[in-house]
Amino acid sequence: MVREQLKGKNIVITGASGGIGAEIAKLCSASGANLVLLARSIDKLEQLKLQLEDKYHVDVHVFRLDVANTDQVREVFEQIFARIGSIDILVNNAGYGIFREAHEASIDEIKGMFEVNVVGLMACTTMVLGAMRERRFGHIINIASQAGKIATPKSSVYSATKHAVLGYTNSLRMELADYNVLVTSVNPGPIATNFFTIADEQGTYVKNVQKFMLQPEYVAGKVVDCMFTKTREINLPRWMNLGSVVSVLFPRLFDKIGSRMLNKK
Repeated sequence: MVREQLKGKNIVITGASGGIGAEIAKLCSASGANLVLLARSIDKLEQLKLQLEDKYHVDVHVFRLDVANTDQVREVFEQIFARIGSIDILVNNAGYGIFREAHEASIDEIKGMFEVNVVGLMACTTMVLGAMRERRFGHIINIASQAGKIATPKSSVYSATKHAVLGYTNSLRMELADYNVLVTSVNPGPIATNFFTIADEQGTYVKNVQKFMLQPEYVAGKVVDCMFTKTREINLPRWMNLGSVVSVLFPRLFDKIGSRMLNKK
């Protein structure tokens, strides 16, 4: 499916070496968008770049970037602006989780998740805000999680990072409303990617929720479909978002029942 509104636009995607980041890149390039792909694995990015340029004849630039390194974020984005000029869409996709009970999580693990999932996302966003406000044009898409809406056992730190992302995104949306800059949060449930290689070392969670897992191609399609639309948030699958509604309306009941139902890790 070709999205005409993306043709010739410059789209930056973090965490683009695999999973939904790579799938978003494929769909955007199929619609004629020019891409900047960022991730720590430069070899995977180079392979994807060759594939997309050969198949879709678009411009694809790749940079090695660890979003937790804020100095590197500044340097890389300055190079991006120098090379392509304006950035029309930023997709903040980089992130990871480790499923442990709170007392088992080390300080280094806690800091690592916040540095990537929260500070890194904010650092990348900060680099595009000035230009988007000045141009009065752009779209920031933050990949959050259903974990940011529904806290579950063994994901206290990961849920906290995604709660932070949602708070930041919702505030940002209001700040940019008068500047014609769009802001969307994407809140998927579990996705069949290598995310769980780190998050779920024992494979317990994957085994328990396998039948509910989303395919990365499907999630990427929903993300790309929302580009340059006034979509506030995307919740996938839709039925899972009902849990967040129930948790707000009946918090004590949800804590009592939900803690047993959602303890799949």
